[in-house]
Amino acid sequence: MKQLKLIGLTGLYCAGKNHLAALLEKRGLPVLDVDTLGHQALLTEKAAIIRRFGTAILGPGGEVDRRLLGKKVFGSSEELAALEAIVHPAANRLTETWIAGQSRLCVINAAVIHKSSVYERLDALIVVRAPFFVRLFRAWKRDRLPFRELVKRLNSQVTFPFRSAGNTQLFSAPADMYRVSNFPGTRRSLEKQIAVILGKISR
Repeated sequence: MKQLKLIGLTGLYCAGKNHLAALLEKRGLPVLDVDTLGHQALLTEKAAIIRRFGTAILGPGGEVDRRLLGKKVFGSSEELAALEAIVHPAANRLTETWIAGQSRLCVINAAVIHKSSVYERLDALIVVRAPFFVRLFRAWKRDRLPFRELVKRLNSQVTFPFRSAGNTQLFSAPADMYRVSNFPGTRRSLEKQIAVILGKISR
């Protein structure tokens, strides 16, 4: 049996990583959406979230309202770190359980993958990129939030610096990094970009 390989997939807010994840799934690769696990963690860790942020982040039905919570944490590194300290351990446990059930090349799709428990074990990391104003328009079209709120969210994320023109490392990750461009005029080339990257990873 071939050794299990882990591909990390990440990108800034509305760069299009979920679109790329769908294309990878079409190629038959199992893809775990860690951001969805984070939403599940809002349910399992609801009591801890309320203790930290209060009842103002609850919706009419008593559930944690992600938009209200987002307004509270985005733009504040302290508040965001507090939320991550609650949610990430739960998401990591679910991630590890999912990986344990895999036996071949699979993909971990996460916006903050550098904070995931699997980060140091990645064999490759795909970073989806798009210009700031393209991401801003996509975010407005999808989330319909005020532009000021969207800009705050875009500016709250980390960047992904490349140390060289070719494959490199993201921070201290042992994985090779691959850039994928996903903005107007490049979507037709996504399949080609993916094929090249998977060919390199599979070798």
